[in-house]
Amino acid sequence: MRNSSRSRVDPFIVMDVMEAARRAEADGRRIIHMEVGQPGTPAPEGARAALAREMAAGSLGYTVALGLPALRARIARLYGDWYNVDLDPARVVVTAGSSGAFILAFTALFDSGERVGIGRPGYPSYRQILHALGLTPVEIETSAENRYQPVPGDLAGLDLAGLMVASPANPTGTMLDRDALAALIGAADDTGAAFISDEIYHGVEYEQKAVTALQVTDDAYVINSFSKYFSMTGWRVGWMVVPEAHVRVIERLAQNLFICPSHAGQVAALAALDCGEELDTNLQVYRANRKLMLEGLPAAGFTRIAPPDGAFYVYADVSDMTDDSRALAAEILDKAGVAVTPGLDFDPVRGKTTLRFSYAASTEDIEEGLARLKAFMAR
Repeated sequence: MRNSSRSRVDPFIVMDVMEAARRAEADGRRIIHMEVGQPGTPAPEGARAALAREMAAGSLGYTVALGLPALRARIARLYGDWYNVDLDPARVVVTAGSSGAFILAFTALFDSGERVGIGRPGYPSYRQILHALGLTPVEIETSAENRYQPVPGDLAGLDLAGLMVASPANPTGTMLDRDALAALIGAADDTGAAFISDEIYHGVEYEQKAVTALQVTDDAYVINSFSKYFSMTGWRVGWMVVPEAHVRVIERLAQNLFICPSHAGQVAALAALDCGEELDTNLQVYRANRKLMLEGLPAAGFTRIAPPDGAFYVYADVSDMTDDSRALAAEILDKAGVAVTPGLDFDPVRGKTTLRFSYAASTEDIEEGLARLKAFMAR
């Protein structure tokens, strides 16, 4: 049977690494997971308890396509608490994870073939989803001098219909301050490009609070998720804030593409928003792990790294060791029992000489992983 050209997307290499690690574990090996951006902590206790109560009370059926009204209102309140932004809950759309939000945003904003700018290195599913939707991903090569974030001058001559920016970013953990974010929003507006802000790592910051695009403009799409700060990866609940005039457009698409987000996930997500004490405890684990990584990776021999502002990744230049990061990652898994991600996922051009290390696991695992990496590099 035939396949569409749109279906010819690249594999998500980190998932292949996870599968190789799973096979090693099935053979009885203990693997330290530094490959996946998944919190080592469960969903907050209050979220799990709320879902148990709801399940005991009755069935969980369809919700309205835009999400539970109570959850939309509580998310809007979060913007007041975190950013001092007065947000109308009507502009909040609950989605099937941030992935569902990307699909809705790209479908609502762009026509087939249009060009959408994304930074490189960057989250690989951006370009694959764009391709699968018949759009043209335009990868903007960012520099270490700009902390691997796009700058307005990078947009010249690209003829973009849209620009997506992530802060904190995956795989680097770097953030844009308000001036830098405003400059990019202004540059996109000057060229008629829609602006999409991926903010799924907000809440996981170390030195200063991340800036939301909503502090700069209402004329943007903002995407977030319960996966990272809220430790709810498998629950598949995200959200999107859109301009008022776009709400009905998104609603029609959501009704047809998804019907609604998971009712169970939404119940848990609503309760998670009031579990701040537990979530802040999780953040302290990431903070401790970050300190261990910034000391332990150079001690092991991975010296070309930059401190992340947020998220839970360290992106390392390993060009002094290899020009085949996939082979190096496989060797580290085989000989050290540590799963790490080749940079090819995030940068198809320069990623052959980079690795991403995640420190979202327990502190004990991070300590052991660093010891294993040090022993591996010594050999």
